[in-house]
Amino acid sequence: MNEAHDPNRMAHSATPPPVKKERDSNLELFRIIVMLLIVAHHYLVNSGLKEFIDSQPLTAQSCYLYTLGMWGKTGINCFVLITGYFMCKSRITLHKFLKLVLQVYFYAITIGLIFVFTGYTKLDADNIAYFLFPFNRLNTGFKSAFVVYFLFIPFLNIVVNSISKRQHQALTALCLAVYCVFAKVGFITLNYVAWFMVLHIIASYLRFYVPEADSKARKRWGLLMATCIVLSVASVLLVRRAGLISLKFWFVSDSNAPLAICTGITSFMFFKNLKVKQSKLINTIASTTFGILLIHAHSAAMRQWLWSDTLHNTSHFGTPMGWVHPIVSVLAVFAVCSLIDYLRARFLEKPLLPIIVNLAERGLEKCKWLNH
Repeated sequence: MNEAHDPNRMAHSATPPPVKKERDSNLELFRIIVMLLIVAHHYLVNSGLKEFIDSQPLTAQSCYLYTLGMWGKTGINCFVLITGYFMCKSRITLHKFLKLVLQVYFYAITIGLIFVFTGYTKLDADNIAYFLFPFNRLNTGFKSAFVVYFLFIPFLNIVVNSISKRQHQALTALCLAVYCVFAKVGFITLNYVAWFMVLHIIASYLRFYVPEADSKARKRWGLLMATCIVLSVASVLLVRRAGLISLKFWFVSDSNAPLAICTGITSFMFFKNLKVKQSKLINTIASTTFGILLIHAHSAAMRQWLWSDTLHNTSHFGTPMGWVHPIVSVLAVFAVCSLIDYLRARFLEKPLLPIIVNLAERGLEKCKWLNH
């Protein structure tokens, strides 16, 4: 059969013009949960707390904290899968890109200057360089890799919209073999930009070829998600109990780890098919999630101020508060950062972004070489 007329292939060769509509609240709810898990991960790994629980890995509280904070890399997969799912049929406009980049610059500069003016950090060459170009650690830094991945989306869409289902399957299998097998055993160094492209290819396949689930399929996805979650938790706790320190978190330790990608895909599919009533509140909170990441994971200075000097994570380890403090702290950080980003979007981005985009478009029109 001619692949161009493959009946299994859904019609997606031509990217439709962008239509403004409400986001699906099921996936927006998923986005919120994912960001809560990422904040919980940072609660554990960015405060020095991990060293404490590693010294007492078999206590009940250590197991609790391991379970709470082990989902950071899985969360990255989920976040990018959501983006790829929506963007594989959308166009990257100047408005979308400037909105993303200006949000990064706003927090990089504003929070950095607050730390400088309050005397928490010094205005040295490193800080000035970060203000000018806040896209360091391109290979492993989520923020920087995500912005660069965003630039590749138009080209990725040309590929995924022009290949057949079989070719899409082959490309997905090749990418997973390279980045989940060869990279995981050390033959290739994982690069987040490339990995996000792999996730985009997976997300587009899920959108183009996996049909909407009926009630039985939703149950199957839920069972698969639950199984992956249980296996992920077991892989961490059992390895710790066995004393195999070199293998700690191996199955979830990075975004290309086996259970990190399996849990990411199955949970994404579960929430994609979850029936959730359209909610403006959920969608509004979800729109602030990238801002939450930019704020609370701004820099080493932020990590020190937030988790050590303000919340004192390590001082609660081994105490009754050690059970409550993580949940309260994660929810509080999420809520405060969400409110900050909502206010930024409403009172700064909403009135100023159209002006900036208009100026940028006029500037591009004057660059005659772009028209050739």
